Amino acid sequence: MTEALYLRAAHDARVAPFNLREGRPGETLLKVAAVGLCGSDLHYYKDGGIGSAQIKSPFVPGHEFGGWLTEDIEEKGLRCGALVAVDPNKACGHCAYCHSGHPNLCPNVEFIGAPPFDGAMTSQIWVPRSQIVPLPGEFTPLDAVMLEPLGVAIHAVDLAKPRLLERVALLGCGPIGLLILQVLKAAGAGEVLAVDPLEHRRAMAARLGADRAGSSLADIQAWTEGEGAPLVIEATNAPLGFRDAILSARIGGRVVLVGIPDGDTYTLPAADARRRGLKVKFSRRMGEVYPRAIALVASGKVDVASLVTHRVTLEEGPAAFRAHAGDEPGVIKTLIYPNGVERGTA
Repeated sequence: MTEALYLRAAHDARVAPFNLREGRPGETLLKVAAVGLCGSDLHYYKDGGIGSAQIKSPFVPGHEFGGWLTEDIEEKGLRCGALVAVDPNKACGHCAYCHSGHPNLCPNVEFIGAPPFDGAMTSQIWVPRSQIVPLPGEFTPLDAVMLEPLGVAIHAVDLAKPRLLERVALLGCGPIGLLILQVLKAAGAGEVLAVDPLEHRRAMAARLGADRAGSSLADIQAWTEGEGAPLVIEATNAPLGFRDAILSARIGGRVVLVGIPDGDTYTLPAADARRRGLKVKFSRRMGEVYPRAIALVASGKVDVASLVTHRVTLEEGPAAFRAHAGDEPGVIKTLIYPNGVERGTA
């Protein structure tokens, strides 16, 4: 018997014995190399759920992960022991949304690490072979983990469609916001105005290419002389994030909402949005983006390693959840190494 980190209810994360289920047809067993603590994991921890996805019984989170194969996968040309990434989104493949190229919106999805489907905060996990993503030989467990959040960032920028040298307001400089920042720069966006209430996140945004880094909506309004930006991307966990995105946008502008608000509720004055005639899109997970994510990391155009500020063991995982929930200084991204950190940290 092994152990896993369970979320049992809001503010209740604990390590306990875990019975690994039997494999199913089409699955392979991975030894988990590393797993990321994601913002959505944190919402389950703080709120007990996200919308209709509620914790009804203890479950194991963890959808950002990489692992070592325990067998050959001939159809992918992979050998036992190879480091691979995993796309956690198992869409049904049959509904109208899957057929129209939007598997991220599939209502029948089985998503690894979202209740009731256990995730990778444990030492081993069964995953469908179809969701295995081969990696370049030089990639580390950290790289494997960070491809999933990078994919979320790529999907958000795809929705935003930044124009060449266009000014962008970026609200929120957590891991997803910092990845969006780098993807925007790689996509040819112009001046990026980044804001976050936490000083260490603003400092990281400036290091990674933000042209200006401030603490609030007031900074965006001052930098744009009250006009607002033509494109706003919101990646916060704040109930006022939608409102701030609206007030950061200029008349006729575009807004892409990526963040999940605490409490699953936005607060929004309707008149400000209507009078601006804004185009608003909501971003959910990602489509088929792993090849681009791999290319961005391999080329060095996106720096994923600098975002990882903490590396912990499985037993230290509950403390990591508390640190993130409390916005402790210096914390940006935590990776958990269920089998120990000695085989690769960066």
